Amino acid sequence: MSWPPSASEAPPGSSQFFRLHQKVQRWIHRQGWPKLNDAQEQAIPLVLKGTEDVIVSAATASGKTEAAFLPICSALLDEVDDGGIRVLYVSPLKALINDQHRRLDELCEELDLPVHRWHGDVPGSAKAKVLNKPDGILLITPESLEAMFVLRGMEIGWLLRALRWVVIDEMHSFMGTERGAQLQSLLHRVELATRRRIPRIGLSATLGSMESARDYLRPGNGRNVHLLTASHQSGDISAIIRGYVHKAPTTEDEESDEGTSVERICEHVFTTLRGGNNLVFFDRRGDVELYADRLRRRSEERAVPNEFFPHHGSLAKDVREHVEDLLKSNRPVTVMCTSTLEMGIDIGTLTSVAQVGAPPSVASLRQRIGRSGRRGEPAVLRMYVTAQEIDADIAPQDELRAELFQAVAMMSLLSERWYEPADTSSLHLSTLIQQIMSVIAQHQGARPAELFQALCISGSFAHVDETTFATLLRDLGQAELVQQEPDGLLLLGRVGERIVNHYSFYAVFAEKQEYRLVHGSRTLGVLHVTTPTEVGSLVIFAGRRWKIVSVDDQAALIQVEPSHGGRAPKFAGGRAEIHDEVRRRMRVWYESDDVPAYLDATAQRLLDEGRAAYRRFDLTRNPALAKGNDTIVFPWRGDRILNTLTAWLTRAGVPAVRDGVAFTVPKCTPAQLRAVLQQLFLEDDTTAEDIAAALPDTAVEKHDVHLGKPLRIRGYAAGCLDMAGARSALADLVDRLPEHDVDVITGIPFAPAPLVTTPTAYAVVDVETTGFAAWGKDRVIEVAVIRVALDGTVLGEWSALVDPQRPLAATEVHGITEDDLAGAPVFADVAPTLAAHLDGAVVVAHNASFDLSFLNAEFARTTTPLTLSATLCTMKLDDHVHQVGRRKLHDCITAIGICTTQGTAHRALSDARATADLLRHYLTHTPHDVRKLVTASERSTS
Repeated sequence: MSWPPSASEAPPGSSQFFRLHQKVQRWIHRQGWPKLNDAQEQAIPLVLKGTEDVIVSAATASGKTEAAFLPICSALLDEVDDGGIRVLYVSPLKALINDQHRRLDELCEELDLPVHRWHGDVPGSAKAKVLNKPDGILLITPESLEAMFVLRGMEIGWLLRALRWVVIDEMHSFMGTERGAQLQSLLHRVELATRRRIPRIGLSATLGSMESARDYLRPGNGRNVHLLTASHQSGDISAIIRGYVHKAPTTEDEESDEGTSVERICEHVFTTLRGGNNLVFFDRRGDVELYADRLRRRSEERAVPNEFFPHHGSLAKDVREHVEDLLKSNRPVTVMCTSTLEMGIDIGTLTSVAQVGAPPSVASLRQRIGRSGRRGEPAVLRMYVTAQEIDADIAPQDELRAELFQAVAMMSLLSERWYEPADTSSLHLSTLIQQIMSVIAQHQGARPAELFQALCISGSFAHVDETTFATLLRDLGQAELVQQEPDGLLLLGRVGERIVNHYSFYAVFAEKQEYRLVHGSRTLGVLHVTTPTEVGSLVIFAGRRWKIVSVDDQAALIQVEPSHGGRAPKFAGGRAEIHDEVRRRMRVWYESDDVPAYLDATAQRLLDEGRAAYRRFDLTRNPALAKGNDTIVFPWRGDRILNTLTAWLTRAGVPAVRDGVAFTVPKCTPAQLRAVLQQLFLEDDTTAEDIAAALPDTAVEKHDVHLGKPLRIRGYAAGCLDMAGARSALADLVDRLPEHDVDVITGIPFAPAPLVTTPTAYAVVDVETTGFAAWGKDRVIEVAVIRVALDGTVLGEWSALVDPQRPLAATEVHGITEDDLAGAPVFADVAPTLAAHLDGAVVVAHNASFDLSFLNAEFARTTTPLTLSATLCTMKLDDHVHQVGRRKLHDCITAIGICTTQGTAHRALSDARATADLLRHYLTHTPHDVRKLVTASERSTS
């Protein structure tokens, strides 16, 4: 072939090929490509223009990287190189950077374009080379880019002075996450440092919402982002879902016995996948270790080479890279893995992929399937789904075979090319805190107005207004993350300096306590220790069995030696959140008669059993089941909506507990539940922030702990609760729940009894104790009750000293001595009188969770029952009205102008009187707020 090629020699069907540089054309011909695909064709003119933002949406292994870099490299060859990094490629994974470095180096080596890697595993010498002579293409993670800003803030503009493009690979993995908000902010700061707009190119195979993708890539101007979608998103899929039924384990070790579903799945994987190259995906690292160990033992027992290896994020770098190298070799290898191998690392041609358990999302399933079938062959998927054998003790949720229906729902959504849209509800306040500290570190100080302008007005936190930003800065000052000089300049505070100077600062996700697992001089990986780890205990790790020989807590080091026994460790981390559309589609499959062709005989049996149970429970018409004294509710909504519903009900005094696809309301009939839900739906003006305020822990993201209570509640409400979805689900439940319960013997309907007794008075209570451990060693030593009418009139007082039957403590707090307690009754003696004073009343206390925990614990040790119809916490009431975070009773009553005779010692009766005064003030001035929080109180029974 002559060079340059004639038009007839160009790749057939290529209209943009000749716009590429001749060196790039020559490289394409050497690859033997018959033509460029449509996404690559469309990308050439847009990228060469040098001003356009572009998203390339195409299936895994469809040439997205080349769509971006063929025209980028052509443009770079046509320009004079005056120094400076010219392209930033941002990846979510270090392993993906390593892989893309190899791929791009093959292209760029012939073009004399340097390609550099920059992440935590890259040697300092390689980074020094970039710093001394910045040029070419730099492949980097968001964390390393963050570190560059913090450590080399004054050099950023010089290093990136020639920057022409930013390429974001696997863009879907960033969208809607804290890490994605960090990347958006970093890219905006890149443009501030270079003082110009830099075109961005996003690459992804599984975008749920194209509009959200546009808005993510260029916040505030997504309408001008070009979207290029390959016409052939994916090839054929050869799929089968295999079902397995097992008995419910009666002991923790029973799952290790032969004949369990684990053993039978392992046998099928061993006999079917052995001899090929496969990935088997799990959603828990502990399962990866369990299956890798079982399969390795099978190989040893049958005297054949082991082909089964584990791969997950807690394994050491050299262990993971060894497994990756095995996949790229010619030998047969099957890898048990988590999402670490889900994204586009080139691991060669795979025979098939497998999934044990229903996948975490449709998008994740698409990514995993895309690892197979790369050379014109159909992708091969095997999915293994387990279910408990039906017996007399099986729960209704298990009878529905929900895992199988989730898998089928996801397969049907996948066939429609539906993927979960990115969650855009979060305020990302934790990441904003990180970015504030990062900018201050970069510039060695910043003014509030400059920070607000850079990060919020023109940056990626546009949803944060000036008032919220000012509150956030005050919170950071209180937490000593920042401090303000007399001239207004913000500097890092004492705590802030310590945080920024630690390597963990660059990541937006919190790192849990990790112990290094070491055998001899070799590090096997890291273990998140969630329970005490004892010397001599056995563990499975890196696919092998070990005995722990020493634990060094100070050095966070666990020494191990080979062992014949072991148990898969429990790793930190929870399940993925199931999207609302997946649960809706599950309900469609329950009510359908269609049978997917990809189910094996056992999976078909599970499908039939699930549908039979669904119809037997009459869940099409009635979404709830009465089971004993409890009600199990099946709303068929996503996890976030279910979590919001259960938190809302619990706050309203009707405790509800999540249980897979359902939630359970104890001591409540379906008709009683309908009455409660109807009241909430028609009368309740509860907001997501009200619900968040009632939760015990709203610190979710890394820096949430530094937020004041109002912002922490607001952030949790926005990012973790779905009030609109919950109200929609609540309306549906009210429509379908029965108005009357039915007698199970006669079948005659009857009206439900009220779930919560209407209070007739308030009972203000206070207890003095020996300490804080209500359910442990501490006891009540004094209790007082003041009975208050609904209009605020004091009806009576009662108090008593109590013998704790243990040594007295905390005398300096309450002033009670051993002499005072001489001859005092024990709690069991005063319990009947106390219960009578509390009966039928709203029980009121300041910091009610403390007092009620002691009352519940003490009554539980007696034969006297305690039934509380409703409760009210005056500390929460004061915070709800004023939102200033006061905690001490004295501060609350002083702030509203009530004089108190309360001395330095906290006696029960004087504290109860002060609390009653506070209650009466709010009954007079804000009765609606009192009623609102009373309605929201939890009931306690023992």
